[in-house]
Amino acid sequence: DLEKEQLKTLKKVVKRFENGLPLKDLAQVIEILNLCAEKMNEQEAFTEPLCELIKLCGLPFQKKKLSDEVSYSMAVSKSIAQLGYLMRVPSSQVRIQICKCVVSFYNTELPRKLLPGYQPTSANYKIQMAELGGLAETLILSLALVENQLTEKLWVLKALQHLSSSGVNCRLMMKAQAASRLCLYLNGVDPSGQLVFRSSEILWNLLENTSKEEVVNQLSSLECVHALKEVFVDLLMHGFRHYDRQLRNDLLVIATLLAENPAAPMIESGFAKLLIVLATFTEVKIPNPLVKDLKLTYSYEDFELKKLLFNVIGVLSKDPCALSLFLFVLTLQLLSENDVMPALLYYVKPNQKPGFHDWSAAQYEELQLHAIAILASVAPLLVDKYLSCQANTLLLVFLEWCIGQDPFFGHGNSFHGTGGRGNKLAQMRYSLRVLRSVVSLYDDAVNLNLCDQGAISQLLDVLKYAAHKSKEKEDAILLEIQADILFLLSALCENDLHRKELFSYEGVDILIPFIQMDPKKLYSGLGHSCLLFSALDCLWSCVIGCYIAEDYFLEKQGIFLLLDLLALKQKNLCNIILGILVEFCDNPKTTSHISTWRGEKDQTAANLLIQLWRQEELELGVKRDRYGRIVDMKRPIAGSFQKQQEVIPMPANCPSFAIMEISENVRAKLYSLLCKLGFENLPGLSAKDFVTLAIIRRYIDFKVGEVWRELRAELKEEFRPVASDEEALKVISEISEDTGRMIAALQTEVLESQHRQEIQEEEKTYTKIQATHKQREMVNKSWENFLTRTSNYEALKKAKRLQEKSVEASRSKLKTQNGAVHSTDIKGLGTTV
Repeated sequence: DLEKEQLKTLKKVVKRFENGLPLKDLAQVIEILNLCAEKMNEQEAFTEPLCELIKLCGLPFQKKKLSDEVSYSMAVSKSIAQLGYLMRVPSSQVRIQICKCVVSFYNTELPRKLLPGYQPTSANYKIQMAELGGLAETLILSLALVENQLTEKLWVLKALQHLSSSGVNCRLMMKAQAASRLCLYLNGVDPSGQLVFRSSEILWNLLENTSKEEVVNQLSSLECVHALKEVFVDLLMHGFRHYDRQLRNDLLVIATLLAENPAAPMIESGFAKLLIVLATFTEVKIPNPLVKDLKLTYSYEDFELKKLLFNVIGVLSKDPCALSLFLFVLTLQLLSENDVMPALLYYVKPNQKPGFHDWSAAQYEELQLHAIAILASVAPLLVDKYLSCQANTLLLVFLEWCIGQDPFFGHGNSFHGTGGRGNKLAQMRYSLRVLRSVVSLYDDAVNLNLCDQGAISQLLDVLKYAAHKSKEKEDAILLEIQADILFLLSALCENDLHRKELFSYEGVDILIPFIQMDPKKLYSGLGHSCLLFSALDCLWSCVIGCYIAEDYFLEKQGIFLLLDLLALKQKNLCNIILGILVEFCDNPKTTSHISTWRGEKDQTAANLLIQLWRQEELELGVKRDRYGRIVDMKRPIAGSFQKQQEVIPMPANCPSFAIMEISENVRAKLYSLLCKLGFENLPGLSAKDFVTLAIIRRYIDFKVGEVWRELRAELKEEFRPVASDEEALKVISEISEDTGRMIAALQTEVLESQHRQEIQEEEKTYTKIQATHKQREMVNKSWENFLTRTSNYEALKKAKRLQEKSVEASRSKLKTQNGAVHSTDIKGLGTTV
């Protein structure tokens, strides 16, 4: 009778709150739910009322005040958490009703009736309270309770699918190892296919809303990888619906993420081998039991599958350093044995018109570009396979087609097809990347194979083609193509005189315009800076060391162009340009070109080099006075950072800081260049330049002194030298300091000489000014006298008398005999003289 009364009361409660539970009564209703759950262990009659009460929790909660949502938030979150704990009740009906209740949280429909004086809570209130109560974590843990009940499991997954749309819930689920738990259920028996669909959907939400690395780490167990592989194979072999193919591709993306993790047992599980075989079996057409009776269609989903499989190969071939030696060897073995190289090279051929039952032109182009892009990662790992498949020949023929006149218009729809619409630039770009990846290995067999097929001449033709196209319209793709070709030429010609001779005339003609590039373009962001560096590197590798190419470069005024670039004083350019100039100076004709060059305001090369020296010392923090003289006699060329370094005893084969410093700045190169030019009779130098030149001239002496100083300090750290050695070290140190003092005295003498010369020039200037003023006074006085004579008749007569006296005084006193005497007066003259 008591149980009947309790059931009757429960029905009244359900009837009372059929339109929704008030927030203030929710905690009591949850207590009733817990009591009913306990009763269910004895009486099944409580199952239906319990489900009805749970159903009420799925309706929008009702509030009296706007503040009720905040006031009751803790109680509500705990109540919703209790719903998750009720999953312990061993009743399928109850568990399904709980999941339905959770799903209803995401139903935004308002109730048809409300309790008098109440209004529904906001649409997202229950979702927020579920996050606060940790409901998602509880439901993940409850999966273990419904492991063998498919219907209940699907309902739990449906609830989790809704909950996983929130980042907070996803993080809670990850605490309960959601990724690994869900993956292990993937290959469970489910005729409807919902199990795989819902599990994969939740996995995707976890990847999007939490740390991808954490999800991948949870999926990287051997059991998870096996489960993923089995489901993928089942969908691949037996899935025929559009939906099945999409799901298969989604799982392949997850597998690709696992392949990026070196800790994932992709190779041990056989999954990696399966994916490689799937990626290549249509191209190599070699029977393989793994893909027996498998046929791919030309549907969009299978097209996406093909791209994803290519991507897996790219992932497996990247970053070999992250793998252990054993796994790296296994990966290479998989790639080699399953004919990855021939399969990828299948696409290195001119595009053909597709047939009726084939990929469309746009799809084939996308696959072709993707395959060639992957080839750039695979080729350096399989060099022997690369050569045996005659890949160099195929790539050179393909490049020839790229610059040919065939009527082909790229679609440029894909990521790899960027910039390739209506042309063959995308194909050219990725083919060059493949060549770059293998040439950068500096493998003699690969480079010799390329050069024997005329690669240098062909690459120059492609470079001319790209340069011509770049004049029409400059973009990042064309600049990258040109930079890659210049790198290839650099790598092929370096240290080979015959190849440099092949490059010489035509190559120099192509290089000159790159060195003449407008400096403003270096900051365009398109890649001009990279292109200029590639051109300078090519100049260093392909021209220097070959007198034919060097002389032709000099004829083209190349040294002048390099000095023009150097005059920009850009830090990133100075180092490489100075290195090139130093190397060029081995050619005896170079120094005359450097001496002849004149920059802005008639600047000479010597003045430019000295200015660069001062700029370098300023950046290094070398101490100088305001006139540029040496201040620290003991360490005259040491920078501030070098002075801060403590002396640490090093092995003999390890260079000390004083030696390392040489390669870290350009002073050694500037010194070498000025040595080539000579330190005497350098034109266009000021007194300040001569002061700096005095330091540069003794650079080696100062550097030797620094090394001896470090040596002496290292010796004292380890042991005490004998008296004779100590005396020798002391004398060497004193010599270095004396050199510093001598140079400082020379600098002072230069400055004093300059000061005296300035004083002399100043005195000369003052003398000229005095003479000018005196002349001006005489002119003024003459003018005043003239005005006086014209305005005052008495003054005029006086001037006339003085003039006559002067004339008379100037005559000879001896009278001429028998000579005619002429009067000096002009009769009838009416003007003032």
